[in-house]
Amino acid sequence: MSQDPQMSSLEREIASTREHLATTIDQLLYRASPKTIASREVAGVKAHYVDVQTGQPRTDNILKTVAIVVGVVGFFVVVRKVSS
Repeated sequence: MSQDPQMSSLEREIASTREHLATTIDQLLYRASPKTIASREVAGVKAHYVDVQTGQPRTDNILKTVAIVVGVVGFFVVVRKVSS
């Protein structure tokens, strides 16, 4: 008789652990999904260029990016003219 309550307790613990592991695996599968990763990255880029609270563009970040692109293009133009 003493083994029945102990066995029942052990079975409950095993079932609880199995359920916890299944939940953890589901969370990991969701996080590792390419679609989830892509949507998370897109949201990060959007948050960098658009204010999340107001929806207005962040002109300071946009201008920084434009300046970097213009600088890189200008650098390649100068290097190409010097090398030819």
